[in-house]
Amino acid sequence: MKSLWSELRPMLAGLAAFSFVINLLFLAPAIFMLQVFDRVLPSNSGETLLVLLGGTLGALFILLALDYVRNRLQNVLGGLVEERLSPRVVETLVVKAARRPQTAQFDGMRDVASLRAMFMANGLVAVFDAPWVVFYVLVIGAFHPLLGIGAAAAAVGMLTLAWLNDRLSRAPLEALQKDSRHASQYLESSLRNAEVLQALGMTQRLLARWRQSQDRLAALQTAAGRSTVAFAAATRFMRQAIQILMLALGAWLVLTGQASPGVMIATTILLGRAVQPIEQLVGAWRVLTDGRAAYRRLAELSREFEIEAPHVTLPTPEGRLSVDAVSYRVLGTEQVLLVNVALNLSAGEAVAVVGPSAAGKSTLARLITGVWRPTAGCVRLDGADVATWPREDLGPAIGYVPQDVELFDGTVADNIARLGEIDSEAVVAAARRANVHDMILTLPQAYETPVGEQGLRLSPGQRQRIALARALYGNPRLVVLDEPNSNLDGAGEIALAQALSSLRSEGVTSVVVTHRPSLIAHVDKILVLEAGRVKRFGPASEVMRAMQRDAQVAMAEQAA
Repeated sequence: MKSLWSELRPMLAGLAAFSFVINLLFLAPAIFMLQVFDRVLPSNSGETLLVLLGGTLGALFILLALDYVRNRLQNVLGGLVEERLSPRVVETLVVKAARRPQTAQFDGMRDVASLRAMFMANGLVAVFDAPWVVFYVLVIGAFHPLLGIGAAAAAVGMLTLAWLNDRLSRAPLEALQKDSRHASQYLESSLRNAEVLQALGMTQRLLARWRQSQDRLAALQTAAGRSTVAFAAATRFMRQAIQILMLALGAWLVLTGQASPGVMIATTILLGRAVQPIEQLVGAWRVLTDGRAAYRRLAELSREFEIEAPHVTLPTPEGRLSVDAVSYRVLGTEQVLLVNVALNLSAGEAVAVVGPSAAGKSTLARLITGVWRPTAGCVRLDGADVATWPREDLGPAIGYVPQDVELFDGTVADNIARLGEIDSEAVVAAARRANVHDMILTLPQAYETPVGEQGLRLSPGQRQRIALARALYGNPRLVVLDEPNSNLDGAGEIALAQALSSLRSEGVTSVVVTHRPSLIAHVDKILVLEAGRVKRFGPASEVMRAMQRDAQVAMAEQAA
């Protein structure tokens, strides 16, 4: 955020400079009226009128040009905010969602949009114009002290309204923002389970909960809207009343011979210009409040931005994997998922990770890929810590199929190519390595078949096989498969087993989380996890014999 402010500060200074000149030029209409009523009409001089008219029109054309440039500069400010923040926010949200999916919030882009809207709103211009109220009051006071006192009282009254608007509307608006985000997130997350809602008849219950949240939102919106509308109406009323009262005061001074008609008209014009920014502030307060709250959240989020420090690009790993006494505890809780897990694999070796549900198998898979950071210990690939290895360098060397497979909206080829530029030869090669090429050719448009959002146009088995091809795209040296056969049929199981055998022959290190013996036959070692701890680890044949003995003992105990 500091680097962003270093870029924004000169532009904001430019806005202030434009506001300085623009507000000076706004004196031109008042001076024109003053001269016309006090000099042109009494002297009946047409030449003086033409000169004044030409000068005033010239000032107004300059004012038009400067105002246009100022508005364009605001657009540049908003675009710069979005350009600088959006990539970093998306990257950080992806990291947070991957490492802490249960706590990840996805409001960052809405906050960027709110901050961008604040910089592009008229309210920002009003912020720069508001200090000129003092200048206009002093100019009016130069005409007559009573007029200056009246203008000062008017400015104080308008400023008091703006301050009250801030104090009374800040809490309701921020509460409305918070509840609105929660309601939107709740509905989005619920609709991901639309199939369950429909099958189990839960739609009406979801609707009832959604209505409760909407009722709370409606109450907050009514409270916030009532306050905003009331202050906007009060501001408009006060502005009109002030102008009428000041015009009446000017007329009284003219009748008593203490001021000229030109002073009366000029005062009215200057006072209207003086209170205009305050009225704009009140009208744009919702946008400014949203932007201020968004900035606070983005400043908090920016603490998690990855520091882009120069780094030495490491060579492509060979696949030597070392898990050194790794433990993992869920952030913010005492829940420990893994305790002191260790294993070592040479390049090209394959290990099967087995164990009961909630043993920590998927957690270990995420730690091995570097998606999660261990609480203690370290996961190293060719001696380098995978958690600190830049993802753009490490990603091509890793293949990963998560337990819950989701594809990205696009074509089959887009997904296999990891959303990069389509290299037809590499895409087909990855599909062949995963033994899914023939299946893809049976799709309506083969590799150009759209998969739909989250891949929902394909069956779960098809998604899983395409995800395997995505994992094998390029030249990965470490492949981590978490339950890669959970949705596969017999043909898919055979294709997966053949792919694992090919990986071993190619010297690719493989980690397979599985419960099925068909895959265990294609690994060199087996790691047995139980309650987050290593129960057994070693050559596959030895561990299998030990597991069989354990099963026989358990059966004997049950029979007894």
